[in-house]
Amino acid sequence: MSLPAVRWVTAAGALLASTLIAGAQHASPYVIKGDAIPASLTGQKGDPQRGRAIVASRQTGLCLLCHAAPMPEIKLQGNIGPDLKGVATRLSEGQLRLRVVDSSKVTPDTIMPSYYRFDGLTRVAAGFRDKPVLTPEQIEDVVTYLLTLRD
Repeated sequence: MSLPAVRWVTAAGALLASTLIAGAQHASPYVIKGDAIPASLTGQKGDPQRGRAIVASRQTGLCLLCHAAPMPEIKLQGNIGPDLKGVATRLSEGQLRLRVVDSSKVTPDTIMPSYYRFDGLTRVAAGFRDKPVLTPEQIEDVVTYLLTLRD
């Protein structure tokens, strides 16, 4: 390899490393207690209307591919995962947050994606490696929406 090529590879590696480190620095830390993440990832409540839009989105959350939700205007809802109707009567805020963040912490063999996981993501598209599917704000929006779903 020639000297300019070595410099380019080194520069590219440094850029990649700084990008990954910067992404990791922006990660919101959380603590799992039992089967829940009791504290908000942002320190604030989310917006239930934005959360509903994320759950309904075929581009962002993709929740309705596997779950049904009380959204009669949306056709072709899933039935692989639990129905989201009444989920707030079955699970606490912290339990909902953990399931959205990383459901494999509750059910190791789950097929539900981890929406806020950074490590061990090997079966994902290259564009999603080392970064979460949803931001901390989006996680809180989804959790806040799910908390509105009572029987």
